Amino acid sequence: MQKRFASVTAIGRKIGLNDESGYAVAIFLALLIVSATVIGYYVVFRPQAEPYNTIFLLDAQKKAFDYPGTLVANQNSTFRLYVNVVNHMGGTDIQTYQVQVKISPNPSGTQSEKTYNLSLKDSETWQDSASITLNQVGSYSVVFELWQIKNGALILTPNSCVLNISVIS
Repeated sequence: MQKRFASVTAIGRKIGLNDESGYAVAIFLALLIVSATVIGYYVVFRPQAEPYNTIFLLDAQKKAFDYPGTLVANQNSTFRLYVNVVNHMGGTDIQTYQVQVKISPNPSGTQSEKTYNLSLKDSETWQDSASITLNQVGSYSVVFELWQIKNGALILTPNSCVLNISVIS
C-alpha cells in the first residue's frame, strides 16, 4: 500500500502537482463524478409527464384579459369569445372532443346551447369563436365544458370554463 501511494505521489509530482493543487484536483474529480451520476440518474429515471387536455377562453382580442361581466339587455347583450382546446394526451392517436356551451342560472341541468366537435393530434390546439347573446335581465353562468369521446361514449373531463354574467336593463 505504501509503495502504491509513493508511486501515485511520484506521478503527481511529474505532472506538476503539489499537495495543495492535488486537493483541488481531487475535489474537481469528486464534483465531476457526482455531477455525472446526477445527470445519468435524471436521464435514466426521468419522470414522464402526465397526459392531459385543457380548455381555455380568450376575449375578442384573443387575450386572457377583458372578459365580459355585465351586459345591457337589448343594447350590448352580445359578446364574442375564443374557445381553445389543447391535446397533450401523448401518443399518435387522434383524440376526439366535444365542447358544450351551457347558459343558465343553473347550468348543471341545462341543455347545451352550442356544441363543437373536434379532433386533435398530440400537442395540437383548436380554436373557434363563440358569440353569445343574453337579453333577459338576470345573473347567468356561461359554462364551456370539455368532453372527450372514447369508444363512442362521451366522458366529461375535469376541465371547464365558467363566465358569470349579469344582464341589466
